This record gives sequence, C-alpha cells and structure tokens, in this order.
Amino acid sequence: HIDTQTSENPDSNESPERFIAAELDGSRLDKAVKHHFNLPWIKSRSWIDTGKVFLNGTRITERDKKVAKGDRIELRMSARKALPKSDLDPNAVIFYDKDIVVVNKPAGMMSVPHPESEETETLDRLVMTHLRAVDPASKHNKASLGVVHRIDKETSGLLVFTRTFPAQRDLSLQFRDHSIERKYYAIVHGMMKEGRTIESRLARDSGSGLRGSVPEGSTSRDGEELGRKAVTHVEIVEHLDGATLVACKIETGRTHQIRIHLSEAGHPILGEKVYIRNYQGEQIPAYRVMLHAAELGFIHPISKEQVEWTQPLPKDFKNRLRSLKTKTSGKNKDTSRQELGE
Repeated sequence: HIDTQTSENPDSNESPERFIAAELDGSRLDKAVKHHFNLPWIKSRSWIDTGKVFLNGTRITERDKKVAKGDRIELRMSARKALPKSDLDPNAVIFYDKDIVVVNKPAGMMSVPHPESEETETLDRLVMTHLRAVDPASKHNKASLGVVHRIDKETSGLLVFTRTFPAQRDLSLQFRDHSIERKYYAIVHGMMKEGRTIESRLARDSGSGLRGSVPEGSTSRDGEELGRKAVTHVEIVEHLDGATLVACKIETGRTHQIRIHLSEAGHPILGEKVYIRNYQGEQIPAYRVMLHAAELGFIHPISKEQVEWTQPLPKDFKNRLRSLKTKTSGKNKDTSRQELGE
C-alpha cells in the first residue's frame, strides 16, 4: 500500500507522483487522484480536465479512465492547459478562416439553441468548442458564432456561421438580398410530374394553427399585411417507387419554406410530421425529414471572392433512397448519381 499523504504541495511547480494502490485497481482516474493526493473531488476533477494529470507518462483528460494497480500517476502542475475537446465530428467542419466557418450539420441536431428547448449540444456551441481546440487564434475567443441562417433540426447539410461582426453584417445583407446560392435535395411522397416554381406569402399562422401560405393581400386584424414572400424552384431528379427525388433551389429562406411549399403542392417530404395533415395518399415511413442542404455558395464577406461548397447525401438519406425502387431511365439515373456524388 502506498501512503496517500504527501509532503509535496501539488500547487507548486514540482511533479509529485504515486503508484496506484491495489485497492484502487479498476477505479476511475478521478477517484485515484483524489485518494493518492489527498484532494477534494472538485480539485481532482479540475486538474484532470485541465490536463495536469499524467498516467504512465501520458496526459489523460477523461475522469472515468480506468486505472490499474501499479500505474504511475503524476501531477504536472507546469503542464500547459489541455485544449478543450469537441463532441463534434471533426469532418463536419468543412472550412474555416478567421471570418467564417462552414459546417456539414448532421440530422437530429439543432443549429442554435431554442428558448423552448432544453437541448444544449447545439451545432453552434459544438463548432465553437471545436474551433478553440483546432485553431490557436481562437482558443481565447469567448464570443459566440454569428448566426446568419438556420436549417431545421432534422435536416442535414451545409450551414455557415460567422466569426466576426463585419462578416456577419455582410453575409446577413447577402441573405437579405437573396443572393446566396442554396440547393437542397428532398424525397417527397407521390409522383411529381414536372418541376415548377412555387411562390407564395408564408405566414406564422395560415389559419390552421400552422405556418403556411396565405392569399396575397391578406391582413391581420390591425390591418398589417400577413406573410412574407417565399420562392422555391423545384426540379425533378428521379422518380422512385411511390416517391420522387427532387432538387430545390430557394431564393428566400423562410422558416420551413421547402417543407411547406412541397406539402402544399401535394408532395410532403418523407418523414414529415407537421405539414402532412392534408395528405391523402399512403405515407412512406422515414425516421426523419428526408431533406439535405447539398450546396451553398456566396461572396466571401471579406475577400469578396465567390466561394461554394457541395456535400453529398448522408448515409441515412442514401439508404432510404436505395430502398425505393427506381423507375427512371438509365439516363436520368446516371444524371442523378453524378449530381449526388455517388
């Protein structure tokens, strides 16, 4: 048994060390640090989190790391603070510089916090943590990322955040001027016969309690015009078994715009749970809304160069697509596969 009392002061520049006692074999690292250096829980965990604890010569920042009898445990108080780790897949960050960051958002994650949700692992916060870990210039930057647009929680694909106020101001103007290039893919119910441009005024409440289109000239009780102009260009990519793969280019970015427009056109997106109440056809199951933001392009807010990114369909989207028997010509299949990065 190793005496747990130590004459060394862990807060000094020395590096006290101990060897894991038999009774701590298989214990968590935070327990071993507390025990061997006679520390309170909060102190032992803090030093693990900040990278001051080394096990057999390797820095360990996981509190629940299992230790074994005889392992050498050290407190290196002069060690540099460990950079924060991110729960975000590093491959999700497509591009970053000092002004912007472009991310491939996974389905099922909120873009930003919502006042009615307790969800804290939102994309903006995870991206900010990731940038502090990989970009030395930003590790002391406590400012939040600038939000210039959003995509729904269940939607996957490309999203841009800004990192400086000038970039946020410029990109916000580009979104307001509808000069941002955005292309989405969606799998919709039914056989959509031809592409079309859908233009309407979308209001928070279309009269049904849901967001939706209202007639031109509609006004509130106070005489204010209802709704905001929304334009979606829909292109047929491939006909499937009871469904259609479509590409949507949007001029405007209203809340749930693509989902509403396609639903009101009689072709709600697979996985839709909100804008589908009036659909009379057979519903094809999907565990999430089959909508993917595949292309994003704009003028870089600082360099003024045209920049653009493309992201192929994620695995879950491709799997749902393959499960629907295609009935298109070979030409159309080849075109769609080339567009989708297959």
